[in-house]
Order: sequence, then C-alpha cells, then structure tokens
Amino acid sequence: MHLVTYRTPGGSSVGVVEGASVLRVADLVPGAPDDMIGVIEAGEPLLATLRAALASAPAGARQPLASTELLCPIPQPGKIICLGLNYALHAKEGGNAVPDYPAFFIRANSSLVAPGAPVVRPRVSDKLDYECELTIVIGKRGRDIPEDQALTHVYGYTLLNDVSVRDYQRKTTQWSAGKNFDGTAPVGPVIATADDLPPGADGLGIRTRLNGQVMQDSDTSDMVFKVARTVALMSEIMTLNPGDIIATGTPSGVGYARKPPVFMKQGDVVEVEVDGIGILRNPVIDAGASA
Repeated sequence: MHLVTYRTPGGSSVGVVEGASVLRVADLVPGAPDDMIGVIEAGEPLLATLRAALASAPAGARQPLASTELLCPIPQPGKIICLGLNYALHAKEGGNAVPDYPAFFIRANSSLVAPGAPVVRPRVSDKLDYECELTIVIGKRGRDIPEDQALTHVYGYTLLNDVSVRDYQRKTTQWSAGKNFDGTAPVGPVIATADDLPPGADGLGIRTRLNGQVMQDSDTSDMVFKVARTVALMSEIMTLNPGDIIATGTPSGVGYARKPPVFMKQGDVVEVEVDGIGILRNPVIDAGASA
C-alpha cells in the first residue's frame, strides 16, 4: 500500500494511492487517524481495514492524484538519521575505504522539501550535489533491537534525496554543515508499506536522473549495511519511534566524483527513484528566486 500526506483546505490529510487516485484514510475508515504518525502507530490492523475498505470505496471518495498537492509523507519526523558511504562503489569513487561501521549523521527538519517543491541552491555555494536514497520508516518503538527482529520495526519505505552542499560538507570532518542547508532534502512522494516490497527492500533498482539523464543507477543489494543491520545498530544508540526515518546512503555516480564534476543549478530538475516506491521529482532554484 502507498500512503501520502497531502494538502487539504483544512491543513493536511493522509491518503491511500490507488492507481491515479487518492482516497482519504479517515473517510475510508471513520475514526482513523488523519496524520501519518497516527496511521503508522495504528499499524497492521488499520492497514487490513483499509484494504477491505478500498474494495468497496465509492467513486466520489477518489480525487485525482495528478491534481493533489503532496507534502512530505511525515511532515515533522522525530528523527532524520542518515548513513554515509553505505554503498561499496560510492565509497570507492570518493577514495574512501568501505566502512566497518556506519557513518551516521543527522538531518534537521528545516532541510526537508516536499515532492515537487524546489530544492534551494544556497547563496554561498555552487556545489549542490544529488544523492538518491532508500529511506526506512520506523513503525514500532524499540531500543537494542536484535537484528533478526529489526524488520518487524519497519513500517515501510520512502525516498530521500540527500542533496549535499559539497564545499561546506568538506569544511570539517563532520558533515552536518553540508547536509543541513534549508530546502535541501526532498522526501516522498509516498510511503510504501513493507509488505509491498521484498524483505529489507533488498534487490531494488535505485537511480537518479538529472534533466532526464541517468546519473546514478544501482541496486540496493550493494548496500554495505542492510536495512535490518542498520536498524539494529542505530537502536543500540537511541530509541527508535514510529515515524522516525533512516536514509540508507547513496550509490555511485554522484556529481562531485565525476570528471568534470556535475553540480545542480537553477532550472535543473532532479528525479530519484527506487523500484516499487516511485519517483521523487524536484526542480532546483537559487536562494531568493521564485519557483
């Protein structure tokens, strides 16, 4: 099942995507939560009820997906955790060793960008790079989660474009500056529930296109730390809560490693894609420009 958060006259609602339509969860199941974290916390019982309700949903319950303004699936995640150098070939293209422990870092909510909204190239840099990433959505609270139980804590998956300001990323050994400029982390467009994908989302094609040209083209099986291992290791450090998201790193083909380097600029359109989840498409604008 694919779930979205979308704009409504009263603010936002959670919907189910079925074909070219969106159906509001709270209309399909009266009394259901109308926010994504609430839907996630309701878990499989709500998903089962939704599946049954979809089969008999009236035509009037549907609205066209094409004319629906999608928001970040989880507008304010409790945590946005990211992994660096988690694809073996990406580590090598940057001259880095394949890590024996994940390079974890944190993103701020102020960096998030909705599907279709502009990525902002900051005034202070022209080295704006793309990074397509499969992103875990936590569904069940846990700490010190055993690896063999970790997938039971995964609600589903979304996409994150871990857009990086490369010169600021390199200013220190810590990556936070280059990873947290406002408006540099598109997320979405949907959350694909875990039952829609192979266990651990393994073996899925993952790619980036810049202005229609394929720049990254890989497979999630190249991840050094798989989904279950990632969840288990992060839960050694902190409690994971429903709605937390973990971006699992990017494959080879990033802009800074190309010869000559390729960086994004105003007028570009960047798309990141993972098979079975969808395409996250965003234009690029300069800070201070209008979309």
